[in-house]
Amino acid sequence: MAEPTLDITPQTAPPRRRKGDSFGKDFRRFFIRGLSALLPTLITLWLVTWAWNFLWESMGRYVILAFQRFWMTLGNPVPSPDDPRMAWAWPEPYTGNYVFGTKLIGVGVATLLVYLLGVLIGNFIGRTTYRMAEDAVMRLPFIRAIYPAVKQITDFLLADRSGGGHFPGSRVVAVRPHADGIWSIALVTGNGLRQLSDAVGEEMVTVFVPSSPTAFSGYVMVVPKSGVIDLPLTVEEALRLLVSGGVVTPSAVEKKLEDR
Repeated sequence: MAEPTLDITPQTAPPRRRKGDSFGKDFRRFFIRGLSALLPTLITLWLVTWAWNFLWESMGRYVILAFQRFWMTLGNPVPSPDDPRMAWAWPEPYTGNYVFGTKLIGVGVATLLVYLLGVLIGNFIGRTTYRMAEDAVMRLPFIRAIYPAVKQITDFLLADRSGGGHFPGSRVVAVRPHADGIWSIALVTGNGLRQLSDAVGEEMVTVFVPSSPTAFSGYVMVVPKSGVIDLPLTVEEALRLLVSGGVVTPSAVEKKLEDR
């Protein structure tokens, strides 16, 4: 019986990774993972902080100043820093900053004023007064060149989509802005120009084509109504899709497409 032989042929060992390369790849992978976990929270906090600062700087501080004027009108002296009753309404003597409680009251009152303004504009008298004020603003030479464009953008972004909003015809569509076979996601923002529709003999619509990832910038096109395709997307879903570069596909959209 033959004895088993031992194979002593040198075997090629698999290439070993350098520790530096391994650590670098691990660091990059875990850093991106941690960043993806933190970014939604950080961006949300940034937006909340921006809203807080906007309400305080544009309205809240003036609410506190109005309270100071009212306090002084009643003949009351400026309270000393040691007075716990009304000293909160005055800035600190050395830094000149208001304490957090003062800002909280100012922002809270500002939020309440914005809510009351919305309630006021919701009735007939408020709407009439608001339109008269807008007409007066539109007579100013410099303001009338800027205000209409800003108002249209804010109306579109803050419109109540559930009730149709200021753009009842706005919807998400696909258009071909460049060549056949290449489609872009767009938002229908209004009817096309009547003169253009009459010239081409076809109904036109105005669409806004957002860019990615900055979905709030883009360009406007007037296209034939027959050349757009309605998509089963809400405006919010379309913006999330564009901001993510097409990575985030709404599950509701996928389900709608599967049901077809």
